[in-house]
Amino acid sequence: MAAEHVGGRPVPWSVPVVLHEPDPAWARHFEADATLIRGALGERALSVDHVGSTSVPGLPAKPVIDVLLQVVDPADEDAYVPALVELGYWLQIREPEWLEHRVLYQRTERGCPHDINVHVLAPDTGREEVERLLGFRDWLRTHPEDRDAYAAEKRRLAARSWRYVQDYADAKSTVVEEILARVDAARSVDGPPAP
Repeated sequence: MAAEHVGGRPVPWSVPVVLHEPDPAWARHFEADATLIRGALGERALSVDHVGSTSVPGLPAKPVIDVLLQVVDPADEDAYVPALVELGYWLQIREPEWLEHRVLYQRTERGCPHDINVHVLAPDTGREEVERLLGFRDWLRTHPEDRDAYAAEKRRLAARSWRYVQDYADAKSTVVEEILARVDAARSVDGPPAP
């Protein structure tokens, strides 16, 4: 079973990918969002982390704050979705066959101050993906040569038209996998990179 788009399947269209230059406000937006999420969920939020390109200073990005929320069981939507709905999020994607991953959105067109994706995973079943997301972020924060190579590839790909934004994300996989191989090699020698 593929991802279930809870709000309905996306309609095909040519999507321009617009990258914005790095903005220090992205970190402040994340902190404000994380504070609200932690306040709404309390101990149910095992961790709330800033991931994705907006989490890396100096990296151009689509201006969407990606949040990694870890909960005990993402499939137990009643434990966290209603509280996030109260904050203005809506459940958009449900992937029961891929780590029970869920994605909730907030969008500016619905009156939010900025666009947000909240990726929900569990620390046990989603451990490898959590380590991948945080390891990639931390590596780019501390290795400007890889950050700059990734930025160049993002800009090259953003110049094209895409049927879905996910197609753009998938096209970045070669450079992402090359960088992750360096993360894994360093991790096996030195342990995980410092945040």
